[in-house]
This record gives sequence, structure tokens and C-alpha cells, in this order.
Amino acid sequence: MQKIANSSLVIILGLIACGLIYLLSPILTPFLVAALIAYLGDPLVSKFSRLGLPHLLSAILVFTLLFGAIIFGIILIVPLIEKQIEMLFGLIPYGVEWIQNTVVPWLQIHFGINETINAAMVKETLAENWQKAGSLASWAIQKTFESSRTLILWMTNLLLIPVVTFYLLRDWQDLLKNLRSLLPRRIEPTTVKLVKDCDSVLSAFFRGQFLVMLSLAIIYSAGLMIVGLNVGLVIGVISGLLCIVPYLGFITGIVAATIAALIQFGNWNEVFFVWGVFAIGQATESMILTPKLVGDRIGLHPVAVIFSVLCGATLFGFFGVLLALPVAAVIMVWLRFLTGRYRESKLYQS
Repeated sequence: MQKIANSSLVIILGLIACGLIYLLSPILTPFLVAALIAYLGDPLVSKFSRLGLPHLLSAILVFTLLFGAIIFGIILIVPLIEKQIEMLFGLIPYGVEWIQNTVVPWLQIHFGINETINAAMVKETLAENWQKAGSLASWAIQKTFESSRTLILWMTNLLLIPVVTFYLLRDWQDLLKNLRSLLPRRIEPTTVKLVKDCDSVLSAFFRGQFLVMLSLAIIYSAGLMIVGLNVGLVIGVISGLLCIVPYLGFITGIVAATIAALIQFGNWNEVFFVWGVFAIGQATESMILTPKLVGDRIGLHPVAVIFSVLCGATLFGFFGVLLALPVAAVIMVWLRFLTGRYRESKLYQS
């Protein structure tokens, strides 16, 4: 009877926690981002502490390194990406002309398709919309700051993330010790083991997958820029980021780079070089990056990854996208644990 009461209490507390997360999801994003940064940085803090640095100084050093790298990346990369996006929009009318003059005649000859594209109208529409936006940065600023409420929310989030990150970096181990001390003694060993398994999965995903995405973004961007593709940087960065979903980054990147290469160069020679860049990137990911940096500790099937991301986006928006894969990985750990208990039970062995 006591076990049933305890189980009911756990279920009720779990439902209350899920309800609170759903209700508070609009304001949880900065705390989630800060927790993620602190989680990634905590091993560095521990390492510096073991080398003899005071814990507070270690936290300050790691905080400075992390946010220095983020700010440096924003200052260096964002203007280049903005210029390439503007260039990409400028290439679209020429792409429409290329389709009209090259692809459509080929379709007419081989398949009898007589559809046409009004290139002049497409050019005019793009020019009008781009002039209204001005540029990517001005458009984003205009949309973000149209309402005072949105402006206040963005500014609050930007201020909260570094503040919360610093305090979490400083107190991460103390928080874990306090949480462990609250566990009932009877279930502490099992709970600690499950938490360590979850930590192994999450560290493999966050640290490993982040390094895989960064490496692929560098490989794709550098390769496409060596080929001479004008928008190689933006396509490479987007392809690297989308590699969080298996094969999505590769497919998106190779299709976009092929179209851009055909528009820019007008022949297939450079397209073969573009394909070579993505072949090298894919081979490097499957044979070196993923086995070395991620391994098989996550255990999520590609279909489960896609389903998790879509569920998170549908239920909680951007907050859900950030939370989807970590939650799915933790659920997989619990499912493995429950499956093991089930196989040890009399119900399974009877």
C-alpha cells in the first residue's frame, strides 16, 4: 500500500512539473540556454580547479572564455553571413533566368512540358521586398523591436543568460550535491546510476554533437569557398547546423550548393567539385567525427531524432526544439532501465 502511495505521489509531482514547464515555457528559454552553457563549461571548471586554481577563479575564467568565444564568433561570422545572404538573394533572379533558358527548354524537348516562368516579375517582386527589408540585420531589428514588449523580453533574455550562466558555473557541483542529499536513501544508488547514465548520454550528445556540427560547418564552408562558390560560407554554416538531424544537413547543403554553383558558373565542372566537398564531409563525419566524438552512447534512431524535434517544436516552439533531443535521450535511458527490470521480473520469466 505504501509503494502504491509513493508511486502515485511521484506521478502527481511529475504531472505538476510537466504542467509548470508548459505554462512557463515562454520565459524558460534563457534559463535553459544558461543551463546548457553551464553544463558544457562545468568540466572545464572542474579541470581548472584540479590544477590548483580557486573554484571561483576557475568559474570566472571559463565564463570569460565561453562568452568571449561567442561574442568573437558573432562579430566575425554574422557580418559575413549577412553579406552572403544578400548575395544569395541577388542570385535568385539569375537562377530564375537560368531555369527559364536552360531547364525549361530541356523539359519541353524531353517531356513536352510547356510551363514558363516570368523572370521579370520575379525580379521585380524580389527587389521590392528586399528594398522594404533593407538588409537582413535591419529587417531582423525592425521585426524584433516593433513592440516594446518584445524589446523588453529580448533585452531581459540577453541580460539573464550570462548572469544565470555565471551563477550556475560557480555553484553547479553544490547544486548536484544538494539534490543528491534530498534523495530517499533507499532509492539513492539506483537514482544516482540513472543520473550518471543520463549524464553520459547528454554529454555525448551536447559536447560531441556540437563538435561534429562545428567541424562539418568548417569543412563545408572552407571547401565551398575553395571551389569559389560566392555563397559557400552561408551554405556551409547552415549545412553544419542542420547536421543535428541525420542527413538533413547533407541533403540541404548539397542541393543548395548545386543550384548555387549552376547559377554562378553555368556548367557542371564546378558542380562536381561541390559534390566532392560534401562527399568528403559526409565520409569524415561517418568514419571519424561521429565515432570519435559521439560514439553509440546516445542510441537514438534517426527517425526518433526527427520525431523528437518535430514534437518539441509543435508543443513548445523554439524552447521545445532546444529541449527535444536531450529529453528524448533521457527517456531512452529510462526505457532501457525499465526494460532491464522487466526482463528480470517474474512476469517476463514466467
